[in-house]
Amino acid sequence: MQFASDNGGPAPRAVLEALAEANTGYAPAYGTDPLSQEVEERLRALFEAPEAAVHLVATGTAANALALSTLCQPYQTVFCSPQAHIHMDECNAPEFYTGGAKLTLVPGDDRMTAEALRAVILGEEGRGVHGPKRGPVSITQVTEYGNVYTLEALRALADVARDHGLPVHLDGARFANACVALGCTPAEMTWKAGVNVAVFGGTKNGLLGVEAVIFFDPAQAEAFAHRRKRGGHLFSKHRYLAAQMAAYLRDDLWRDLAGRANARCAELAAGLDGIAEIRNEAQANMLFAALPRALHRRLMAEGAAYHIWEGTLEGDDPAEMLTARFVCDWALDAAELQRFVDLVRAGA
Repeated sequence: MQFASDNGGPAPRAVLEALAEANTGYAPAYGTDPLSQEVEERLRALFEAPEAAVHLVATGTAANALALSTLCQPYQTVFCSPQAHIHMDECNAPEFYTGGAKLTLVPGDDRMTAEALRAVILGEEGRGVHGPKRGPVSITQVTEYGNVYTLEALRALADVARDHGLPVHLDGARFANACVALGCTPAEMTWKAGVNVAVFGGTKNGLLGVEAVIFFDPAQAEAFAHRRKRGGHLFSKHRYLAAQMAAYLRDDLWRDLAGRANARCAELAAGLDGIAEIRNEAQANMLFAALPRALHRRLMAEGAAYHIWEGTLEGDDPAEMLTARFVCDWALDAAELQRFVDLVRAGA
């Protein structure tokens, strides 16, 4: 009954086999090996962007922070949601890698609106050299609250950014889950919607650790390779990153894994419907739901693993509703999910 994080799940056999296959003989280092070159071409084909600059890194934090540092000067600011991953979960890495650029939060919930973004952009840069210059717009897709921006919403945000000459960064740690939820192509969710640089995440969707940073205008990526090396994120044995991504792309494994995770989340939402207080629509692979404190305690005593999001298990009122986050990954067993639902129903 593992719902703690899609970071905690296993890698599919195809990925491990690809690593074993790559682990033979010798290959050039630092991304100059044939497999790395092949993966770059395959990602360009997947995104329908033959001129795109493609770079692999091992973590989402590196992908986002290095991408933003390439788009943003130290005296600029990045516009994002208060619940954006770069604000909530990156330990100030974007500020560190950009050399001090700040984050300007766009008021609202986890999904920015074009109107709110425009208002915040217009309100910035009114102090000349005493304030930050406008910089990139960063969008988290899927959001930290499990919601998905529609293609229309993405285009509206990108239109606002373009009106002010600002680039758009898409944090796609759960990129595949969003694509499956929207039933769209990677191109439709990125450059066709106005995104300038996208992170095509793999770690949360079954890979051991690799993310692709894709600049649709290669001129904007000129500094990325140098920043990746300077920041300590250029792997010498780069073929092991490429091997994972190669397996991920083969036969649309990335889409299949995300589809499984999303389907499990929908099943969980259906199972808890009418019992838990559901906080978000199960669009991708994360569900937020409230249950009584006493029931949370019983579930965890039975081995369920997940995180309390609002409130604490400690407290005197057993009936107090505590909101928890449940994350479904590709490997979540259907029987274990049903066991969890049965325990909830039995204790409700």
